[in-house]
Amino acid sequence: MGASRSSGTTDALGPDEEPDEPGRADGQGGPGGPDGQGASSVPLDSGAGAGSGADSGAELLAALLDGMDAALCAFDAGGTVTHWNREAERILGWSAQEAVGRKGFAGWAVRRADAHEVQGRLMAAMDAPGRQVHEFALLRKDGSRVLVRTQSARVLGAGGKPAGVYCAFSEVHAQIDLERAIALSEALLEDVSWGVVLVDVDLRPTVVNAYAARALGGSRTGLLGRPLGELVVQGVEELEAALAHVLAEGAPGAPAEFWVTLRTAEGERRRCWRSGFLRLASPLTEEPVPLGVGWMFRDVTARKLAQQEADRLRFRTGQLHRAARTVSECEDPMEAATSLLDFALAGFADHVLLDLMEGERLVRTAATPADAPGPCLLVAGGSIPVRYGPGHPALQAVERTGSVRTSAGAGVGAGDPEGTAAWAAERRWPRDAAHALSTVLRSRGRTLGVLTFLRAANRTAFERPDTAYAETVAARVAGAVDLARAVGPGAGE
Repeated sequence: MGASRSSGTTDALGPDEEPDEPGRADGQGGPGGPDGQGASSVPLDSGAGAGSGADSGAELLAALLDGMDAALCAFDAGGTVTHWNREAERILGWSAQEAVGRKGFAGWAVRRADAHEVQGRLMAAMDAPGRQVHEFALLRKDGSRVLVRTQSARVLGAGGKPAGVYCAFSEVHAQIDLERAIALSEALLEDVSWGVVLVDVDLRPTVVNAYAARALGGSRTGLLGRPLGELVVQGVEELEAALAHVLAEGAPGAPAEFWVTLRTAEGERRRCWRSGFLRLASPLTEEPVPLGVGWMFRDVTARKLAQQEADRLRFRTGQLHRAARTVSECEDPMEAATSLLDFALAGFADHVLLDLMEGERLVRTAATPADAPGPCLLVAGGSIPVRYGPGHPALQAVERTGSVRTSAGAGVGAGDPEGTAAWAAERRWPRDAAHALSTVLRSRGRTLGVLTFLRAANRTAFERPDTAYAETVAARVAGAVDLARAVGPGAGE
């Protein structure tokens, strides 16, 4: 489209009309508007009569041109400026009254030394189909220069003959900023080293990049529009609360970490995501209208687990150090053994049982209370033989001269409190025991007994690192037990 604003009115030229005399300052002559291909014009009534319809069409055309985000000017076939919108006035400072009717840009919008080249490149669009893209240094009204990027295309008049040229232009830095923003958004949504998910106001994914699709266990298209609760088994409430907060209040000041459990084809996976959020608002409205949330995250599970393991190892090493200092002050070796077990229990297990070998049998020598948390104490009234059945983990530990791990989930009654209690009672353990770790006591090449640690159902099962710690504790307890047997009763008196 094209419109002039030389005196507050705007006339349009239809595709079948020839332009009036070039160079008229009243703007009556000028090219019509190009179509989406920039090579033909849109039919507009030029208002040959003085009817109100022509005035309305001209006013609408002027309003459309002045509302454009890009600067626009037009030239007739002779190179005279026929149209000039408000954005062009904003960039260069020249008003429509000052611009329309001038012959080219020479001496006012372009330096005279550059005017011939600039005009020639612009008007060359009359002889070529499509759009021509150029960069020029134009002059502002205050004499300063500005680099602009132009897109120019011919306007066809009657019979398909070139009738002029229109030129849309913008400051190069603004164009580059736009291109950078587009390039950044496209790059983020490709296969980068962190997940990017765009979530709408209903908290459903609308765009998912490749990293996020892999992390969520689906395809980039298959995840779109699905509630997060279908993908995340545990932790979805915290995640959705964070997204809702960003929509209402804006992005938080620092990244947040979320532990979630995902439902995948291989089963459930527990992951830790370090997440950042951005509230997305439309740039096309005066008041910010939220479009959704940009959610960026990285899977930091391995790092968090390594950090937790380091913290756990540091704590256990500290406990063993404190235990060593305490037992060094104990005169009775068996008191030293139970004191050491008290330190070992902290953060590790809920119960501990110390069964020592007497002949071919295991007898209960020390234990924590079966019905409540408490210290490990020697059994009152002497040792009591334990009636472990065949295949009991403690007996297996003695037979293997090693450690044995087991859980109620490995047998009948898993997930059933009554079944778990029956499982523990069958093995002569406290009713709340759901996970067990039995390790043999060895000293001077002899088996002295078995140490059994027990955990309740609300805790995780014993793992390989727990076995190493239990064996370290067992070695120290075995040394104390061996010393107690060597010195005999009352040796400390």
